[in-house]
Amino acid sequence: MRTPCDEVLLLSARTNVPSADAARPWILAATILGSSMAFIDGTVVNVVLPTLQTTFHASVVDVQWVVESYGIFLSALILVGGALGDLCGRRRIFLIGVGVFAGASIACALSSSIQQLITARSAQGVGAALLVPGSLAIISAGFNEESRGKAIGTWSGFSAITAALGPVLGGSLIQYVSWRWAFLMNVPLAVAIIAISLRHVPESRGSEIKRLDWLGALLATVGLAGVVTGFLESARLGWRNPLVFGSLLGGFVLVSAFVALEVRAPSPMVPLTLFRSRAFLGANFFTLLLYATLGIFLFLFPMTLIQVQKYSATEAGSAMLPMILLMFLLSRWSGGLVQRYGARIPLVAGPLIVAAGFVLFAVLLMGGSYWKTYFPAALVLSLGMAITVAPLTTVVMNSVAQRYVGAASGINNAVARLAGVLAIAVFGIVMVKVFDRRLDHRLTNLNLPVNIVEDLRSREIELAGLQPPPGLDTETVAAIRHAISESFISGFRLVLLCCAGLSVGSGLIAWGLLDPGRSRPSP
Repeated sequence: MRTPCDEVLLLSARTNVPSADAARPWILAATILGSSMAFIDGTVVNVVLPTLQTTFHASVVDVQWVVESYGIFLSALILVGGALGDLCGRRRIFLIGVGVFAGASIACALSSSIQQLITARSAQGVGAALLVPGSLAIISAGFNEESRGKAIGTWSGFSAITAALGPVLGGSLIQYVSWRWAFLMNVPLAVAIIAISLRHVPESRGSEIKRLDWLGALLATVGLAGVVTGFLESARLGWRNPLVFGSLLGGFVLVSAFVALEVRAPSPMVPLTLFRSRAFLGANFFTLLLYATLGIFLFLFPMTLIQVQKYSATEAGSAMLPMILLMFLLSRWSGGLVQRYGARIPLVAGPLIVAAGFVLFAVLLMGGSYWKTYFPAALVLSLGMAITVAPLTTVVMNSVAQRYVGAASGINNAVARLAGVLAIAVFGIVMVKVFDRRLDHRLTNLNLPVNIVEDLRSREIELAGLQPPPGLDTETVAAIRHAISESFISGFRLVLLCCAGLSVGSGLIAWGLLDPGRSRPSP
């Protein structure tokens, strides 16, 4: 799902020379395709994870790294990517990002091991950190105030369509062609973007950026990577392993050094003075909790559909379609709620509805058709998110002085991406621990030979991708697979209830930290 404040980022860049009318359709085409490439890739990868796990005989930690390697570089470098475009030229950095993203996509498709794929995904994250803010800034710079609103609406509409169709298209490619085409489909998009941009998109720059906070970007990236490495590998190696302990310690030290640097830096990547605003601080804590729930849910949900419920890749991709479409269809209506009630009431009600959606998923997780289980839960969840996004954007805009709106929106956008990265790392531990405990209990009740039990326990890190050893009779295989499915569902159900708790927590933050008198949009 799209992150908050995208529209504010579109409004934040300025240029004294808007593009000619003839160039504007081409600008929209290039930037929509660029944003779509990143949106599609983000949604398709979650659908392709079960196939990757089977193809490479990978553990859940390995497929977590496929997602996390991309997310670490994107969330840590997206603010630098935007500043780099302002300093060196938005079109130039946008095209570099597109080229890096396309090259990394080819490398992903040609990967012969899970380690190669993780490395290529890291490069994709760097490319996305350049192209995503670049696409938004190019739209804002190419349109004057009279035409910018329509351009933003066009961009939002097409972005929603591509985000919705991405999992379906990707699932079809995975099911009927190869998982490699889920990455290769980025290449023709990149060729079209580069051709249009070179011919029709004018160059533009920002006037406020004088230097880049390279040291801050390095500390943030390496520090975040250290923290994530420690959490992820703890599920495989244990907390006492030197790699786990050293990664966590080093990561937290570097993150602390990053904060200390940003306080003193003349041109900080993250202006920490903005967090003196109670509303801005609350909005970012709110974002961290709520978007963490979406990050872990969208990671585990396709695995549930494909590995446990035996959906095809196409069906799993289609299952997420209602959530994306409903959020888009209700976006204008939710904006009206802000005008009528202010932001505080929707920001309390929205997360409570999201929590109800997660509880509904937990209750209806097994049994019944899609229309009686996942569909109603998806509607409730997406309704809560639709109510939430527009008010959250309003709070971010109103929480700081006008000249800091662009920086505040960029920070909140990055926090939303960071939330998903941290959630997959932390809740992945919960998922693995619950699965291990429940599977051990169920295997004991099956009275299997000791060597079979030991073999299964040695591979528990594969979660629902765990396969019974060969040579067993049909009845025993069925019993083991049922135990694996039930154990996975137990873990996912607990994670869903934790997500409901975090959603309620975000609502409480909105109630406690947001001043209702300042939550209405400025006249």
